[in-house]
Amino acid sequence: MNTHVQTRIGHSACPHDCPSTCALDVEIVDGRLGRVHGARDNSYTAGVICAKVARYAERVYHPERLLKPLVRAGAKGEGAWKEASWEAALDRVAEAFLRAEEKYGSETVWPYHYAGTMGLVQRDSIHRVRHAKRYSKQFDTICTNPAWAGYVMGTGALHGADPREMAKADCVVIWGTNAVATQVNVMTHAVRARKERGARIVVVDVYDNATMKQADLGIIVRPGTDGALACAVMHVLFRDGFADWPYLEKYTDDPRGLEAHLATRTPEWAEAITGVPASEIETFARLVGQTKRTYFRLGYGFTRNRNGAVNMHAALSIAAVTGAWQYEGGGAFHSNSGIFGLDKSLIEGTAFADPSIRSLDQSQIGRVLTGDPQALHGGPPVTAMLIQNTNPANVAPEQRLVKRGFLRDDLFVCVHEQFMTDTAKLADVVLPATMFIEHDDIYRGGGHQHILLGPKLIDPPAEARENIYVIDELAKRLGVAHLPGFGLSAREHLDWMLAQRGLGTFDSFRHERWADVQPDFETAHFLNGFGHPDGKFRFSPKWTGTPGPNHPPRSIGFQGPHERLPAFPDHVDFIEETDAEHPFRLATSPARSFLNSSFTETPGSKKREGRPELILHPEDAALMGIAEGDRVEIGNGRGEVVLHAKLFDGVRRGVVIAEGIWPNSAHERGEGINVLTGADAVAPYGGAAVHDTKVWVRPA
Repeated sequence: MNTHVQTRIGHSACPHDCPSTCALDVEIVDGRLGRVHGARDNSYTAGVICAKVARYAERVYHPERLLKPLVRAGAKGEGAWKEASWEAALDRVAEAFLRAEEKYGSETVWPYHYAGTMGLVQRDSIHRVRHAKRYSKQFDTICTNPAWAGYVMGTGALHGADPREMAKADCVVIWGTNAVATQVNVMTHAVRARKERGARIVVVDVYDNATMKQADLGIIVRPGTDGALACAVMHVLFRDGFADWPYLEKYTDDPRGLEAHLATRTPEWAEAITGVPASEIETFARLVGQTKRTYFRLGYGFTRNRNGAVNMHAALSIAAVTGAWQYEGGGAFHSNSGIFGLDKSLIEGTAFADPSIRSLDQSQIGRVLTGDPQALHGGPPVTAMLIQNTNPANVAPEQRLVKRGFLRDDLFVCVHEQFMTDTAKLADVVLPATMFIEHDDIYRGGGHQHILLGPKLIDPPAEARENIYVIDELAKRLGVAHLPGFGLSAREHLDWMLAQRGLGTFDSFRHERWADVQPDFETAHFLNGFGHPDGKFRFSPKWTGTPGPNHPPRSIGFQGPHERLPAFPDHVDFIEETDAEHPFRLATSPARSFLNSSFTETPGSKKREGRPELILHPEDAALMGIAEGDRVEIGNGRGEVVLHAKLFDGVRRGVVIAEGIWPNSAHERGEGINVLTGADAVAPYGGAAVHDTKVWVRPA
């Protein structure tokens, strides 16, 4: 018997929607995936990855993975399927698209995607067929818009202090991100600073989560009130002489105006809004005021409120008041997404994009699919869709509208997926998709500074096919395969893109594994000036000025009064505040072992997370007669959901937390937490306010 086992180490990058985009060393054992490790020689990943990716073989070899094309055989959502060949399935999709176009025009087809893979070739090639056929565009709103808008309003550019500098800080402020669960490498560098420099770690969040448990100072705010906390901190900085006036006069637009504005934004004022005791605010302010090398790591979570862009801008402004930007290990960072300079025009087919084509808000998919004229921009109904890399029937807000829309008899849906997700269950055709180690792609790390290659390492199972295969095969059937970009392999796309960036070829870059494109210290810290024309950090942003980086033509943005956007950092109250009927604020925070709706199928993740639960304060629970583990019903005007109570005093009174996006089937009524969340656009350039929800809670 031949017992010799062949093991090799391949190199890749984590493809998932996480700012860490970890560099990976992958064990390949006799052609099969083994254990996955963080690359030790990558200066950001530093050998550390999350447990769910380390056990990725659970996903690759999961018995419920989709392996054959399927065509619906019964009523929508009934669960009856029959196998089909790839040829027959793609023919059916193309025929449905052509019929829809003939009846309503090209905008009736809506290719819908997001970041289930962050690989640029596999994720973004869907735009090529979109533009070639003049299908409806997609306004990407579910993740970045409020955060990016608020950050760029201050800095004028989407980059910041090198995130590896956290290890050189004397204080690291982790604000609005549960990094232990969602950005593990942030903790790697922050904890290194504590071990090597005695640095203090401060965590600001809406509950005492896994990251806050590692903090020296944990500050628990009510959801949507971070701007008030930031203003009170700056009030103390000005009041007590911690403001760096030489820096302010040289690098900021109106520091005297800011100081005057903040005169009434006292810690006592903020306590009434945030729930944070004034004494804690004073302690926090003195710490950052006395510690010049303070690094503000600003996350996405605290921007997913209707005032999220304002909250980001306010928190960002603290580093300018203290002058922390001047020091290595100081300043602020949210995303380096503006530094990479990779040309996606061939992948996306931008040369044949028509600016007159409408752009539909991905977060308002429920309104779009149920015929809301405003969401449709007065255009035709959506009657055909191709969905890749996302699961809107589970993750999008206003779930009852979403499901009602997908169940329309006149809507044709093709879903290209790895598992039978909630969205795939409502489709007409389901196509099996590859996973990241089964195809070639390239990645960029918004949370760091590396462009990373992810080459194919193992063969895909059965009939799973990569995204660009689906795009190119549909292009043939839809009559656009002759246009530039179609028919190229992933490696050919990567050769072209790498050449445009001066990074060689796929083969040469495979040897290098990644490229570090971090700007120099002066640029990253804006010591040569901020990104606005006058070179100044803007305390007084032009909220209604030039749109943010993701603002498309013909989109409908925030519908509220723009005049309520503040002239200076402030707390603005256009959140879903509690009332007599809805006395609680709900945040839908990430679970440690899930990633949005990914990993919810793997045994290790399901075992760790247990079941859908609602975290609430014991004193609130006692008033309602709710005990640990009890069934509770939570609801508002959008619907109601049943979970199990988890009593925890690490949350403010009147605030409840539901961790993780569980499959709808994991809830006893078959409806998940996004039944409760709204799709109102966030000021000023859109976004999903999924942590900004008022609810009632009662025993079920």
